[in-house]
Amino acid sequence: MAAPGCALFGFSPSALLLWLAAAGAGRADAQWSGKGTSPHLPSIFLGRCAEYLALVAPQLRDKNCTAIWEAFKMVLDKDPCSVSPSDYDLFMNLSRHSIPRDKSLFWENNQFLVTSYAENTRRFMPLRDVLYGRTGDLLSWCRQKNASGLDYQSCPTSEDCENNAVNSFWKRASMQYSKDSSGVIHVMLNGSEPTGAYPVKGFFADFEVPYFQKDKITRIEIWVMNEIEGPKVESCGEGSVKILEERLKTMGFQYSCIDDYLPVKLLQCVDHSTHPDCALNSYVSAPEP
Repeated sequence: MAAPGCALFGFSPSALLLWLAAAGAGRADAQWSGKGTSPHLPSIFLGRCAEYLALVAPQLRDKNCTAIWEAFKMVLDKDPCSVSPSDYDLFMNLSRHSIPRDKSLFWENNQFLVTSYAENTRRFMPLRDVLYGRTGDLLSWCRQKNASGLDYQSCPTSEDCENNAVNSFWKRASMQYSKDSSGVIHVMLNGSEPTGAYPVKGFFADFEVPYFQKDKITRIEIWVMNEIEGPKVESCGEGSVKILEERLKTMGFQYSCIDDYLPVKLLQCVDHSTHPDCALNSYVSAPEP
């Protein structure tokens, strides 16, 4: 049955084997352990920027997406392991904007739940919903190791080298986001994460918490969300969450912690409506005789 399929697409069996061998060799020769540069990177970047200014935050329409892209793409001329957070300073200066008070939402290990709950800035404005975060969200980029073009096959991760283009971008973005956050700060953690809800080494711990501006923050509210059908590994006052609480206290912040914050829990239950964790108790008063 294989030969007719090959003929259908214009390949002989021998030609198909050669193509598969070449493709496999290409994967084996990948320089780095991460995904390669996202296809159509300039178009996606500029499209996201234009959409954000037109539909999400029209008050920012004076910003220049072309200038922002030109500032961003300067890192694409650098060695893929020699990009520092400061290389994004001009990009950040051109794209940053104020974050509404009480609307910052930090997170660890629950990105898509945060994105759903924020609802495109309607409820909250997490990092991926500010302009500079939106342009880079879920994308990958890097220059080739020994050439000037983009590497579409692989890009370095922190396992390959510390100063890679994507990690440095999110470090710089995280620091800026923290500095610009004010009022009540919200933090969503994953209580079902096997390694702990609060990674003591991670973007939140290393590049966000240290940059909180004490004079701009009234208090910090932590939500520890357990996954529906997932294990309950940690709760408020336990394990790594307690480490975070003690750290905030030492820094002089007022804080509170809530397990399974109800509004977020209800959103989780949209996809698990029949699960026992999502059963809602109804209390109906009996009519008086």
